[in-house]
Amino acid sequence: MAQNIQWYPGHMAKAFRLMRENLSLVDLVFELVDARLPMSSRNPEVDKLIEKKPRLLVLTKADLADSKETASWKAYFEKQGLNVVVLDTRGPKTAQMMTKAAKEVLKDRIEAQETKGIKNRPIRVMLAGIPNVGKSTLLNHLVQKNVAITANKPGVTKKVAWLKTSTGLEILDSPGVLWPKFEDQKTGQRLALTGAVKDTIFAKDDAALYLLSFFREYNPQAIIDRYHLADDAFDQTDVNLLLTITEKLGFKDDYDKAAVRLLNDLRSGKLGRYTLDREHD
Repeated sequence: MAQNIQWYPGHMAKAFRLMRENLSLVDLVFELVDARLPMSSRNPEVDKLIEKKPRLLVLTKADLADSKETASWKAYFEKQGLNVVVLDTRGPKTAQMMTKAAKEVLKDRIEAQETKGIKNRPIRVMLAGIPNVGKSTLLNHLVQKNVAITANKPGVTKKVAWLKTSTGLEILDSPGVLWPKFEDQKTGQRLALTGAVKDTIFAKDDAALYLLSFFREYNPQAIIDRYHLADDAFDQTDVNLLLTITEKLGFKDDYDKAAVRLLNDLRSGKLGRYTLDREHD
Protein backbone atom coordinates (compact mmCIF):
# COMPACT_ATOMS: atom_id res chain seq x y z
CA MET A 1 0.00 0.00 0.00
CA ALA A 2 1.33 3.44 -0.94
CA GLN A 3 2.51 5.59 1.94
CA ASN A 4 0.33 8.55 2.96
CA ILE A 5 2.27 11.80 2.61
CA GLN A 6 1.82 14.56 5.18
CA TRP A 7 4.24 17.31 6.18
CA TYR A 8 3.40 20.29 8.36
CA PRO A 9 6.42 21.59 10.33
CA GLY A 10 5.86 23.96 13.24
CA HIS A 11 7.26 26.96 11.37
CA MET A 12 4.36 26.72 8.90
CA ALA A 13 1.78 27.40 11.61
CA LYS A 14 3.85 30.42 12.64
CA ALA A 15 4.07 31.55 9.02
CA PHE A 16 0.28 31.48 8.69
CA ARG A 17 -0.04 33.62 11.80
CA LEU A 18 2.46 36.16 10.46
CA MET A 19 0.73 36.25 7.08
CA ARG A 20 -2.63 36.84 8.76
CA GLU A 21 -1.18 39.65 10.89
CA ASN A 22 0.43 41.38 7.91
CA LEU A 23 -2.29 40.91 5.30
CA SER A 24 -3.87 44.27 6.11
CA LEU A 25 -0.57 46.01 5.27
CA VAL A 26 -0.51 44.90 1.63
CA ASP A 27 -2.45 46.02 -1.43
CA LEU A 28 -2.15 42.79 -3.35
CA VAL A 29 -1.19 39.12 -2.94
CA PHE A 30 0.89 37.24 -5.50
CA GLU A 31 -0.39 33.68 -5.06
CA LEU A 32 2.23 31.42 -6.62
CA VAL A 33 1.34 27.97 -7.92
CA ASP A 34 3.48 25.49 -9.84
CA ALA A 35 2.40 25.33 -13.51
CA ARG A 36 3.13 21.59 -13.46
CA LEU A 37 0.40 21.12 -10.84
CA PRO A 38 -1.72 24.27 -10.83
CA MET A 39 -4.48 22.86 -8.64
CA SER A 40 -2.52 20.54 -6.36
CA SER A 41 -0.10 23.35 -5.48
CA ARG A 42 -2.88 25.76 -4.47
CA ASN A 43 -3.00 25.82 -0.70
CA PRO A 44 -6.68 25.92 0.35
CA GLU A 45 -5.70 27.56 3.65
CA VAL A 46 -3.95 30.38 1.79
CA ASP A 47 -7.02 30.79 -0.40
CA LYS A 48 -9.17 31.21 2.71
CA LEU A 49 -6.64 33.59 4.25
CA ILE A 50 -6.53 35.88 1.22
CA GLU A 51 -10.34 35.93 0.88
CA LYS A 52 -11.35 39.21 -0.82
CA LYS A 53 -7.89 40.79 -0.88
CA PRO A 54 -6.87 41.55 -4.50
CA ARG A 55 -4.68 38.78 -5.84
CA LEU A 56 -2.67 37.79 -8.87
CA LEU A 57 -2.39 34.06 -9.52
CA VAL A 58 1.13 33.35 -10.79
CA LEU A 59 1.79 30.07 -12.61
CA THR A 60 5.52 29.61 -12.04
CA LYS A 61 7.98 27.23 -13.70
CA ALA A 62 5.98 27.37 -16.91
CA ASP A 63 9.12 26.45 -18.84
CA LEU A 64 8.94 22.98 -17.20
CA ALA A 65 5.22 22.44 -17.81
CA ASP A 66 3.25 21.27 -20.85
CA SER A 67 2.52 24.55 -22.65
CA LYS A 68 -0.90 23.44 -23.94
CA GLU A 69 -1.96 22.37 -20.45
CA THR A 70 -0.70 25.66 -19.02
CA ALA A 71 -2.78 27.64 -21.51
CA SER A 72 -5.80 25.52 -20.63
CA TRP A 73 -5.28 26.04 -16.90
CA LYS A 74 -4.85 29.79 -17.40
CA ALA A 75 -8.20 29.92 -19.20
CA TYR A 76 -9.78 27.80 -16.46
CA PHE A 77 -8.66 30.12 -13.66
CA GLU A 78 -9.64 33.22 -15.60
CA LYS A 79 -13.15 31.79 -15.92
CA GLN A 80 -13.14 31.66 -12.11
CA GLY A 81 -12.57 35.42 -12.11
CA LEU A 82 -8.88 35.30 -11.22
CA ASN A 83 -6.14 37.48 -12.70
CA VAL A 84 -3.46 35.12 -14.02
CA VAL A 85 0.17 35.48 -15.10
CA VAL A 86 2.15 32.62 -16.65
CA LEU A 87 5.77 32.95 -15.68
CA ASP A 88 9.18 31.46 -16.23
CA THR A 89 10.67 32.93 -13.06
CA ARG A 90 14.11 32.93 -14.67
CA GLY A 91 12.93 35.31 -17.41
CA PRO A 92 14.89 38.58 -17.82
CA LYS A 93 11.77 40.80 -17.83
CA THR A 94 10.10 39.27 -14.79
CA ALA A 95 10.15 42.47 -12.72
CA GLN A 96 8.54 44.55 -15.45
CA MET A 97 5.93 41.90 -16.25
CA MET A 98 4.88 41.42 -12.64
CA THR A 99 4.75 45.17 -11.94
CA LYS A 100 2.59 45.77 -15.02
CA ALA A 101 0.25 42.93 -13.98
CA ALA A 102 0.02 44.28 -10.42
CA LYS A 103 -0.91 47.74 -11.69
CA GLU A 104 -3.58 46.23 -13.92
CA VAL A 105 -5.18 44.39 -10.99
CA LEU A 106 -5.16 47.59 -8.92
CA LYS A 107 -6.03 49.89 -11.81
CA ASP A 108 -9.20 51.33 -10.25
CA ARG A 109 -7.51 51.94 -6.89
CA ILE A 110 -4.49 53.61 -8.49
CA GLU A 111 -6.74 55.88 -10.59
CA ALA A 112 -8.72 56.84 -7.48
CA GLN A 113 -5.47 57.72 -5.68
CA GLU A 114 -4.27 59.81 -8.60
CA THR A 115 -7.48 61.87 -8.61
CA LYS A 116 -6.63 62.71 -4.99
CA GLY A 117 -3.13 63.78 -5.99
CA ILE A 118 -1.44 60.62 -4.75
CA LYS A 119 0.94 59.49 -7.49
CA ASN A 120 3.59 56.78 -7.77
CA ARG A 121 2.70 55.30 -4.40
CA PRO A 122 4.56 51.98 -3.98
CA ILE A 123 2.41 48.86 -4.36
CA ARG A 124 2.77 46.61 -1.33
CA VAL A 125 2.67 42.92 -2.25
CA MET A 126 2.70 39.71 -0.24
CA LEU A 127 4.16 36.57 -1.81
CA ALA A 128 2.24 33.44 -0.84
CA GLY A 129 2.53 29.81 -1.89
CA ILE A 130 3.68 26.33 -1.00
CA PRO A 131 7.35 25.35 -0.53
CA ASN A 132 9.58 25.10 -3.60
CA VAL A 133 7.09 26.89 -5.86
CA GLY A 134 9.61 29.55 -6.90
CA LYS A 135 8.92 32.41 -4.47
CA SER A 136 12.55 33.13 -3.66
CA THR A 137 13.56 32.98 -7.32
CA LEU A 138 10.76 35.39 -8.22
CA LEU A 139 11.76 37.68 -5.38
CA ASN A 140 15.35 37.81 -6.58
CA HIS A 141 14.18 38.83 -10.06
CA LEU A 142 11.85 41.48 -8.66
CA VAL A 143 14.57 43.15 -6.60
CA GLN A 144 17.20 42.33 -9.25
CA LYS A 145 19.76 40.97 -6.87
CA ASN A 146 20.14 37.85 -4.74
CA VAL A 147 18.57 39.00 -1.50
CA ALA A 148 16.54 35.87 -0.81
CA ILE A 149 17.94 32.42 -0.16
CA THR A 150 17.05 30.08 -3.00
CA ALA A 151 17.35 26.31 -3.26
CA ASN A 152 15.61 23.46 -5.04
CA LYS A 153 14.21 22.06 -1.82
CA PRO A 154 11.29 23.00 0.41
CA GLY A 155 11.45 24.93 3.65
CA VAL A 156 14.39 27.24 2.90
CA THR A 157 12.79 30.61 3.70
CA LYS A 158 11.88 30.69 7.41
CA LYS A 159 11.09 34.33 8.27
CA VAL A 160 9.09 37.30 6.97
CA ALA A 161 10.93 40.26 5.41
CA TRP A 162 10.07 43.40 3.38
CA LEU A 163 12.06 44.20 0.25
CA LYS A 164 11.85 47.11 -2.21
CA THR A 165 12.09 46.90 -5.99
CA SER A 166 13.18 49.48 -8.57
CA THR A 167 9.82 49.12 -10.35
CA GLY A 168 7.70 50.45 -7.49
CA LEU A 169 6.81 47.30 -5.60
CA GLU A 170 7.42 46.64 -1.93
CA ILE A 171 7.46 42.89 -1.34
CA LEU A 172 6.57 40.98 1.81
CA ASP A 173 8.22 37.59 1.52
CA SER A 174 7.10 34.66 3.67
CA PRO A 175 7.95 30.99 4.11
CA GLY A 176 6.27 28.41 1.91
CA VAL A 177 3.26 26.91 3.64
CA LEU A 178 1.54 23.59 3.12
CA TRP A 179 -1.70 22.61 4.80
CA PRO A 180 -2.09 20.17 7.71
CA LYS A 181 -3.72 17.32 5.76
CA PHE A 182 -3.95 16.36 2.10
CA GLU A 183 -7.49 15.07 1.63
CA ASP A 184 -6.53 13.43 -1.66
CA GLN A 185 -3.34 11.37 -1.56
CA LYS A 186 -2.80 12.03 -5.26
CA THR A 187 -2.10 15.61 -4.20
CA GLY A 188 0.59 14.39 -1.81
CA GLN A 189 2.14 12.19 -4.50
CA ARG A 190 2.21 15.03 -7.02
CA LEU A 191 3.74 17.45 -4.53
CA ALA A 192 6.36 14.81 -3.72
CA LEU A 193 7.28 14.41 -7.38
CA THR A 194 7.96 18.12 -7.84
CA GLY A 195 9.88 18.48 -4.55
CA ALA A 196 7.31 20.49 -2.59
CA VAL A 197 7.63 18.15 0.40
CA LYS A 198 10.87 16.89 1.88
CA ASP A 199 12.22 13.72 0.28
CA THR A 200 12.80 12.20 3.70
CA ILE A 201 9.08 11.81 4.47
CA PHE A 202 7.92 9.61 1.58
CA ALA A 203 8.94 6.34 -0.02
CA LYS A 204 10.89 6.99 -3.22
CA ASP A 205 9.68 3.78 -4.84
CA ASP A 206 6.04 4.77 -4.29
CA ALA A 207 6.73 8.16 -5.89
CA ALA A 208 8.56 6.51 -8.79
CA LEU A 209 5.65 4.14 -9.39
CA TYR A 210 3.25 7.07 -9.44
CA LEU A 211 5.58 8.79 -11.92
CA LEU A 212 5.57 5.73 -14.19
CA SER A 213 1.78 5.43 -14.03
CA PHE A 214 1.49 9.08 -15.09
CA PHE A 215 3.87 8.70 -18.03
CA ARG A 216 2.17 5.44 -19.00
CA GLU A 217 -1.00 7.44 -19.64
CA TYR A 218 0.37 10.71 -20.99
CA ASN A 219 3.86 10.23 -22.46
CA PRO A 220 5.30 6.70 -22.33
CA GLN A 221 7.77 7.50 -25.10
CA ALA A 222 9.65 9.90 -22.80
CA ILE A 223 10.45 7.01 -20.44
CA ILE A 224 11.29 4.63 -23.29
CA ASP A 225 13.68 7.12 -24.88
CA ARG A 226 15.33 8.27 -21.66
CA TYR A 227 16.15 4.76 -20.40
CA HIS A 228 16.63 3.04 -23.78
CA LEU A 229 13.76 0.62 -23.25
CA ALA A 230 12.03 -1.65 -25.74
CA ASP A 231 8.99 -0.23 -27.52
CA ASP A 232 6.74 -2.65 -25.62
CA ALA A 233 8.21 -1.78 -22.21
CA PHE A 234 4.87 -0.51 -20.93
CA ASP A 235 3.21 -3.86 -21.60
CA GLN A 236 4.42 -4.86 -18.12
CA THR A 237 3.25 -3.61 -14.74
CA ASP A 238 4.68 -0.44 -13.22
CA VAL A 239 6.53 -2.51 -10.61
CA ASN A 240 8.19 -4.68 -13.26
CA LEU A 241 8.88 -1.58 -15.36
CA LEU A 242 10.72 -0.01 -12.41
CA LEU A 243 12.78 -3.19 -12.07
CA THR A 244 13.55 -3.13 -15.81
CA ILE A 245 14.73 0.48 -15.54
CA THR A 246 16.78 -0.43 -12.46
CA GLU A 247 18.60 -3.10 -14.46
CA LYS A 248 19.04 -0.80 -17.47
CA LEU A 249 20.68 1.80 -15.24
CA GLY A 250 23.15 -0.79 -13.97
CA PHE A 251 21.77 -0.74 -10.41
CA LYS A 252 21.11 -4.52 -10.37
CA ASP A 253 18.20 -4.95 -7.96
CA ASP A 254 18.57 -1.60 -6.15
CA TYR A 255 15.21 -0.19 -7.23
CA ASP A 256 15.40 2.51 -4.54
CA LYS A 257 18.44 3.96 -6.29
CA ALA A 258 16.59 3.80 -9.61
CA ALA A 259 13.59 5.54 -8.03
CA VAL A 260 15.82 8.43 -6.93
CA ARG A 261 17.22 8.69 -10.46
CA LEU A 262 13.70 8.83 -11.89
CA LEU A 263 12.72 11.62 -9.51
CA ASN A 264 15.88 13.59 -10.25
CA ASP A 265 15.41 13.19 -14.00
CA LEU A 266 11.81 14.37 -13.72
CA ARG A 267 12.67 17.45 -11.66
CA SER A 268 15.63 18.44 -13.83
CA GLY A 269 13.57 18.33 -17.03
CA LYS A 270 15.28 15.26 -18.50
CA LEU A 271 11.88 13.61 -19.02
CA GLY A 272 10.58 16.64 -20.89
CA ARG A 273 7.85 19.11 -20.06
CA TYR A 274 4.91 17.71 -18.12
CA THR A 275 1.80 18.76 -16.20
CA LEU A 276 0.61 16.42 -13.48
CA ASP A 277 -2.80 18.05 -12.87
CA ARG A 278 -5.26 17.26 -15.65
CA GLU A 279 -8.69 17.48 -13.98
CA HIS A 280 -9.64 20.96 -15.21
CA ASP A 281 -11.96 20.18 -18.13
